[in-house]
Amino acid sequence: MTATTGTPSLGASASRGAAVTVGGQAIRVIVQLAGIMVLARLLTPSDYGLLAMVTAIIGVGDLVRDFGLSSAAIQARTLSRGQKNNLFWINTSIGLALTLTAIASSWLIAGFYGDPRLQAITAALSVTFLLNGLSTQFRADLSRSLRFGRLVVVDTGAQLGALIVGVSMALLGCGYWSLVGQAVAQTVVALGILIIVTGWMPGWARRSEPMRGLLSYGVNMFGTQLLSYASRNVDSIVIGARFGAGALGIYNRAFQLMMLPLLQMNAPSTRVALPVLSRLQDDPPRYGRFITFGQTALLTVVGAVLALLGAQADAVIRIMLGTQWLEAVPVFRILLVAGFFQAAGYAVYWVFLSQGLMRQNLYYSLVTRPLMIAAILFGSTWGMYGVAIAYSASIVLMWPLSLLWIRRASTAPVGTLFLNGARAVIVFGSGCVVSALATQPIDADLPFVRVAVGAVVLLAWVGVIALIWPRVRRDLIELASARAYFRRARATNPPAAADPTTSDDEGKAGA
Repeated sequence: MTATTGTPSLGASASRGAAVTVGGQAIRVIVQLAGIMVLARLLTPSDYGLLAMVTAIIGVGDLVRDFGLSSAAIQARTLSRGQKNNLFWINTSIGLALTLTAIASSWLIAGFYGDPRLQAITAALSVTFLLNGLSTQFRADLSRSLRFGRLVVVDTGAQLGALIVGVSMALLGCGYWSLVGQAVAQTVVALGILIIVTGWMPGWARRSEPMRGLLSYGVNMFGTQLLSYASRNVDSIVIGARFGAGALGIYNRAFQLMMLPLLQMNAPSTRVALPVLSRLQDDPPRYGRFITFGQTALLTVVGAVLALLGAQADAVIRIMLGTQWLEAVPVFRILLVAGFFQAAGYAVYWVFLSQGLMRQNLYYSLVTRPLMIAAILFGSTWGMYGVAIAYSASIVLMWPLSLLWIRRASTAPVGTLFLNGARAVIVFGSGCVVSALATQPIDADLPFVRVAVGAVVLLAWVGVIALIWPRVRRDLIELASARAYFRRARATNPPAAADPTTSDDEGKAGA
């Protein structure tokens, strides 16, 4: 594929993928917010705590099930049909083994926490490993061929179907089983839609296919994800074991609310960025421009949302969860700091994945993640709030360390990425303070008014900053004009030839 034909095609695909993904995420956010608001009023903190106890331990199985092979398939320069088949059967086999292992371990998990209810919960959730194992390469196939619209259909349909199941069970008085049913239903619906929309069915495995490169990438990716998972979930395990299901339920809801905007942006942005950056890795100038723009866009959206959530945390908890959850407000504010710096680090993650630097990523995780785990264990001495502070402080410190790490291993514009993040901290950090102060006179029993006024004040503050800070103004102008730019690119450039690195199925028209 020549540069002449490849460039416009990739730009058009990226812009279409971003537009479709953002639209789909808007729908998903609405569905997820509705689910949080309804279920929080039908269930108790202990119900959420029980599920969090189990998922904090068995959730590691999802990393084993994937084994880094979905990212390996997306990042690969070439991928034959036989290799895709082999990857499908590897993921499926691992998923089946994990289902059986989770069932066998369910009594041990119940014994660890001292709660017999967890045995049945673990056994019921174990089926998700097999279902997700079957789904892995279907998702990778859609991402690799840039068919983002179909992925939006899958994710939105699965989330909506799962919500219907969860709310229905909660209304029938099923308690924590409502959350179990919701989790299982989401994997069932997702697999069904994937099979329909992908247009690819796996064949038999072949030993003759070259798999060493894909497996090597996957192993290093898995090692990194395993360390990351342990550091992200040790807080839940410690709180559940030391302080019980009720405290963990409070912490879990605060954590999930913090993660909501991140999850809605991280997975879709990575889904668009990874295949595009992987194809641009031999063109450093374009690679640098794309990743810089992507980070700026991500931090602008996430920064504004997290700043508003932090400024109006009390009102947000009242609206989303109800007054019975107000104990989560301080924890929520602490965790929002971690949320912003986690978003700032996504660009580093894109560099590791797109340039195939999985060994370096593993080494980085081996250095930083054990320190994070030790900090959380130390912080637990001061209870739930100590855990939250230790978690957030660790994420803040890891961001500059990650930039220094990729500076030695990659061609990414590290200085620009750092300045982007620092600028966002100043703009949205100050905006958070101004928004909070502006709404202090408003009665706490008017949460919707507080959020609305706080949002207006925050936007006005960003506008003022843009007027006096040229770089911020330029960032906002570039974001506003991005859609028009890509539209002009599609209108003026001829259609590109199919990418020869894809298989027959992957070269077909996508989203």
